[in-house]
Amino acid sequence: MENLQSQIETARMQVHTDSYPMSIGELVNLYDDDELDIHPEFQRVFRWTEDQKSKLIESILLGIPLPSIFVAQRKDGIWDVVDGLQRISTILSFLGKLKNETGEVLPPLELSATKYLPALAGKVWESEDKSKEIDIEIKRVFKREKLDIKIIKKESEGDTKYELFQRLNTGGTKLSDQEVRNCMLLMLNSKAYHWLKELANSDNFSITTPISEKQIEECYGQELCLRFFALRHTNVDARRSHSDVRPYLDSEVSRLFSEDSDFDYESEKLIFEESFSILSEVLGDNAFRKFNTEKGKYEGAISVLVFEALASALSVAVEKKEKTRGELLELVKASSIALPVHPKFIDTLDRRVRPMDRMVIMKELGMELLGED
Repeated sequence: MENLQSQIETARMQVHTDSYPMSIGELVNLYDDDELDIHPEFQRVFRWTEDQKSKLIESILLGIPLPSIFVAQRKDGIWDVVDGLQRISTILSFLGKLKNETGEVLPPLELSATKYLPALAGKVWESEDKSKEIDIEIKRVFKREKLDIKIIKKESEGDTKYELFQRLNTGGTKLSDQEVRNCMLLMLNSKAYHWLKELANSDNFSITTPISEKQIEECYGQELCLRFFALRHTNVDARRSHSDVRPYLDSEVSRLFSEDSDFDYESEKLIFEESFSILSEVLGDNAFRKFNTEKGKYEGAISVLVFEALASALSVAVEKKEKTRGELLELVKASSIALPVHPKFIDTLDRRVRPMDRMVIMKELGMELLGED
């Protein structure tokens, strides 16, 4: 086994970085020239209040040092913003340059009063009403302020920028795990992101996975979609290298949806749609709730265990095309009733099996109940 020093040296060779200060004016020029990609799709994920934005502008005007901006250099030379999106977006918004996903310039930021600069209230970069406009001297100072830029160079190996994004955006942030994955996926393969989002918003999937408004905001539906495909395309080595589901699903985003993967989007979409069409028809919003045999009805919120068992196994049956739709409807109904009282299901709950092993057990149990083992 390699010693620690050897492992450090090997890992360091995989990451090539550079660092230098850049003025706000220079950074804005890169954005104007389409050489800086801040991924406008992220705007709905990173949620800063107007007060937070004004405090950032205040900090710049007061000369308070800001945390470093992390960017990744793509093969075409364009910089992807890995960390610092809201800081850059706020600056661009203040200057009246921030664009949305369709390339339209958004309304400029109007500042609010801050603790040390209450006179910022109502101020904007440019205005016909000169009383509201920032003074020219202040503008010059603002554009000359420096930001520390950390660059992950294009020579870096593998998924360095996605790993860095994940690390920087999961400590002390309010983003959910899936929101971070969505941002990673947007940088990795934007088409795959929009494809997964479309499936999560499809009618039959939404019917069978009734979730709360908070879960919708945190993109839990997209996480369930990701689990569905991760279960369908289980990689034993990837699973064994993780002890927890969260980092495992992080790694599956890169493995399944990288631009050079052989994932068949068209075929997988058809299997997904047929699977949830069957589940919706036979069980509706009870598809992944537990059946209470004593009361003779489905109860509670959707169960991840039931989802892992039924959805993944049904997708295998749909793909094989060995059973008619009518047969699958009957099997799914019977399996959903039998599942919560099955000894393997009960044992998995009683023993508090770790989530990684549970996924395997549930898929195998679902296959057994649907006659696909």
